[in-house]
Amino acid sequence: MLTKDQKTEIIAKFRLEEGDTGSPEVQIALLTASIEHLTDHLKAHKKDNHSRLGLLKQVAKRRRLLNFLQKADAKRHGKLTKALGLSK
Repeated sequence: MLTKDQKTEIIAKFRLEEGDTGSPEVQIALLTASIEHLTDHLKAHKKDNHSRLGLLKQVAKRRRLLNFLQKADAKRHGKLTKALGLSK
């Protein structure tokens, strides 16, 4: 899990305006951090299938949000994927 400080740092970095916590950029960035954390956990605990299912759900949700952002604004999508180091 991400700590409160980590979440506020990510939100501050990717928000579009003051008080923004729900934009696709923020949601994708938070999911990416959570996915990275779960990936590290699963490397150490290979048989943890419950966490693996949660990881797959988060990856699918991030993919849906990325698809939405691509359709809505391709420029924002490209900037975000570059900042997060994601590729399709």
